[in-house]
Amino acid sequence: MHIESKLPNVGTTIFTVMSGLANQVGAINLSQGFPNYNPSARLQQLVTEHMANGDNQYSPMPGLLSLRERIAEKVAHMYGAMVSPDTEITITAGGTQAIFCVIAAFVRPGDEVILLEPCYDSYRPSVETVGGVAVVHSLSAPDYQVDWSEVKRLITPRTRMLCINTPQNPTGTILRASDMAAINDMLRGTDVLLMSDEVYEHLIYDGETHASVLRYPELYARSLAIYSFGKTYHNTGWKTGYCIAPPELTREFRKVHQFNVFSANHPMQAAFADFMAEPGEYLGLPEFYQQKRDFFLQAMANTRFKPLHCAGTYFQLFSYGHLSDEPDLDFCKRLTTEFGVAAIPVSSFYSDGKDEKVIRLCFAKTEDLLEKAGKLLERL
Repeated sequence: MHIESKLPNVGTTIFTVMSGLANQVGAINLSQGFPNYNPSARLQQLVTEHMANGDNQYSPMPGLLSLRERIAEKVAHMYGAMVSPDTEITITAGGTQAIFCVIAAFVRPGDEVILLEPCYDSYRPSVETVGGVAVVHSLSAPDYQVDWSEVKRLITPRTRMLCINTPQNPTGTILRASDMAAINDMLRGTDVLLMSDEVYEHLIYDGETHASVLRYPELYARSLAIYSFGKTYHNTGWKTGYCIAPPELTREFRKVHQFNVFSANHPMQAAFADFMAEPGEYLGLPEFYQQKRDFFLQAMANTRFKPLHCAGTYFQLFSYGHLSDEPDLDFCKRLTTEFGVAAIPVSSFYSDGKDEKVIRLCFAKTEDLLEKAGKLLERL
């Protein structure tokens, strides 16, 4: 039987490859983006209590109303935006599922979707699975700044969507108010939708403000914004997130969501609804992760790597071109097998494999592990 792949160029993700290699040789795994510490003991206890109380069957398709109400309260407090729990918030099985549903709900075969690369590796496969065409604006080290005039030139009558990510994985850069104004001016008068991946919304440093699309009413009217409890509460394996969009866009999003997973994990939703009653749990995250970023930079200070500026996320980029001419994938594999620290090559976030000799390391780890990694890499 002949089967023609819809994703012929997709293989095993680089995260699986590098984590597998790290496990094989016993290396410190700073490649895949997840903490090595547990979420709040109180949050775990709330999950247990809700399971014991019988919250183990399907939740409503849009998600528990109690959780959606908490999210609406948070959005009003943080971004000054009033969103309806009933018609504008949908709980999803993680951020990646929300990304797929956004793209599947609106992109038809032949439609163009503009991506800013390097970018999270699920965007392009999601576009191509539904027959869309990825159109790339390539960013460059060390600052990875977007040239919006160049992006504007990519817009055609076939453009259906622009995908942005702030703070951005893997670069650690952020968009600011001036960027959002440029996007708004660029898209005004078009039918182009905006997917705004904001899963690292609380991981922004040095006093910067998160430029959420929810702050800008004209821009929000064409936007679907995506968030992740896993990034906020240190539980990526719980796979719970949400999408916020205007009612007319949410209706179409939910049509795909209900036949994709129907609903997200019930006891986790109930626990999050209780836990969000205390905003301090997420309002303190910028300081928590900035301390980790700064500690990791200090741990790496005696290595020969050159750090790039990290304004957000829990990823730190380092350049190594002054140390080696090796392709970044080969270099990362050598770091893992010879020096005991696993990293991700940034070329894996470019569809054309653009290699600027930059690697990504995750600092969402305990300080002892970060310090040990720094000592190991001093040997390079």
